[in-house]
Amino acid sequence: MKKLVYLLGVLLIASTTFLTACSFNSDNANSSKQDANNSTTTEAPAPSTPPSDARNTPVVQAAKKVGPAIVGITNKAVARDWFNRQVEVDNGTGSGVIFRSDGYIVTNNHVIDGAKDITVALSDGRTLKASLVGADPYTDLAVIKVDAENLPTAEFGDSDDIMVGEPAIAIGNPMGLEFQGSVTAGVISALNRTLNIGDNRVKLLQTDAAINPGNSGGALVNADGKVIGINSAKLAATGVEGMGFAIPINTVKPIVDELINSGHVSYPYLGVGVLDKQTAAQAGYRLNVDAGVIVMQIALGGPADRAGIQQRDLILKVDGKETNTVADLRNAISEHNIGDTITITISRNGNVSDVEATLTEMPSNSN
Repeated sequence: MKKLVYLLGVLLIASTTFLTACSFNSDNANSSKQDANNSTTTEAPAPSTPPSDARNTPVVQAAKKVGPAIVGITNKAVARDWFNRQVEVDNGTGSGVIFRSDGYIVTNNHVIDGAKDITVALSDGRTLKASLVGADPYTDLAVIKVDAENLPTAEFGDSDDIMVGEPAIAIGNPMGLEFQGSVTAGVISALNRTLNIGDNRVKLLQTDAAINPGNSGGALVNADGKVIGINSAKLAATGVEGMGFAIPINTVKPIVDELINSGHVSYPYLGVGVLDKQTAAQAGYRLNVDAGVIVMQIALGGPADRAGIQQRDLILKVDGKETNTVADLRNAISEHNIGDTITITISRNGNVSDVEATLTEMPSNSN
């Protein structure tokens, strides 16, 4: 799998139209009227007669199939009170999807980030402690585990085999556990929607199924009742409605496997921090160049350093592809694997030359 690369020292500043993570964070956690410790599940009474085909829609069937595998997640963090004593507080709530019956759950990294304790509320009313298996902030994915067996699971589908306009069902816990297991329905609005989230440029599924704070980590499901995405973000701006985003499940699968196997995700690494015209202006610099990205930082002993790249060099191309933005360079690196050798075209004092760099695994202290 070709993986995302993340460069040192680059800070992107959000614009007035911004993406918001869907975790129910500490600023609004108090608005939830119940948490994982006192949550209850109210089962709807079984219908006295089987529903008609008109009522028993694909949305109904998908909700029945996947709903039991959706959990509520409460993030417990440590804070200090007025007397400087450590106290445990709710740092937010979110959603998760059970994908293995022995207790493995996928969610968003931002749902569990900074947690001292993680509590999981199951659809059957049980509340269990969870442990962190592994997290990857760059894809915003994490895996946690509860000590339980024979749990209901959701089936992963194929996000490469979906169509714009087909039904999309979001299942999660909007606004906290008081509304646990809420179902909203819409359509797939777009595929491979590339957006900036923080300093990362990612491809997401777009849907108009309602996604609200607390839905983070929940499932985006197709009409066959298969999970095609993990709900992650919504577009928040005045007058904007019905623009939610999910991480495609085909992106999720290998990340989840790697988190279970090693607890972290390995990325190819060049070891540079760069700026383009836009990011330079946002950081307070003026970059007077027509092409390329300028190298601002070099990781000592990293691939770029060993290749002879220096500060103030302009990186013009990678393997013949122009790199006029930070995203261009990041995408060019992400198309390679650890151990690949790439050709980098640089400009130094007006002199253009090619150098070769062998990508290594991103150090853990760069994560």
